[in-house]
Amino acid sequence: MSNILKAIKTIVDNPMPNLVNYYENKNRINSVGDALECFVKDIFADTVLETDKSNRLEKYNQVFSYIGNSNNPPDLILKNDDAIEVKKIESLKAGIALNSFYPKSKLYVDSPLLTSQCRQCEDWQEKDIIYAIGVTPTKNLKLLWLIYGDCYAADREIYKRVTDKIINGVLEIKDVEFSETRELGRVNRVDPLGITYLRIRGMWGIKNPLTVYDYLNFEDNISENAQVIAIMKKSKYMDFPLQDRQAIENIFKDNFKIIDVKIQSPNNPASLIEAKVINYKINDSFV
Repeated sequence: MSNILKAIKTIVDNPMPNLVNYYENKNRINSVGDALECFVKDIFADTVLETDKSNRLEKYNQVFSYIGNSNNPPDLILKNDDAIEVKKIESLKAGIALNSFYPKSKLYVDSPLLTSQCRQCEDWQEKDIIYAIGVTPTKNLKLLWLIYGDCYAADREIYKRVTDKIINGVLEIKDVEFSETRELGRVNRVDPLGITYLRIRGMWGIKNPLTVYDYLNFEDNISENAQVIAIMKKSKYMDFPLQDRQAIENIFKDNFKIIDVKIQSPNNPASLIEAKVINYKINDSFV
């Protein structure tokens, strides 16, 4: 089965594509966002260089139990393994727009806005989630973050407490007709004819990893070359199969590093978590 370590090894073993040009020829895709999602699928399925569509789809079927869409998280679920959410930003320090979905330390089967197909894709209750954040100032990929949610976001109770307070506060407004919704609220019959309604939606966002982890000095090492930075708890890293850990630990390149660090707990900044950072600066790319 696939995992984040195998995905990183795939990137090391294959040239980094010029996203739009490569996927425009491969899949007839001309959107940077769609090309980024295809690239993330390909690194986890080890199909970056696969040109036969049938072979690629067969490999996707072997690797993923669920492939979602932009309206319902997550974007991908690895079979019997982690979920993946893909986000695109256009500058190194831009915030990450999460829209209606608050940040997730883990993905739960009872999370709102999951489709029934996602809930039923396999027998599961919770999954670790990877945020795959691509920085694409042009049609090329400048930086790809692969960050586990429990290194980036607080437990869901933190966010749910805020949304519950907002929902309960809205419901206390007198002389307003509400209806059940999966958003923060919906007001019906706003006008005398009763033909206008108001949707109350949350628009969540989270700060850029360069800001969140400024104490790790990633920004000092940003170069002209594209690069990949992965962050995970040390305990998560140690849970991966030994052969997968050995495969990346045996990558002897000056531009590839695995570093032990300590990061602030998203639930308590006074507490430090032992973590692993994997950093690969890419020298080669497609033309």
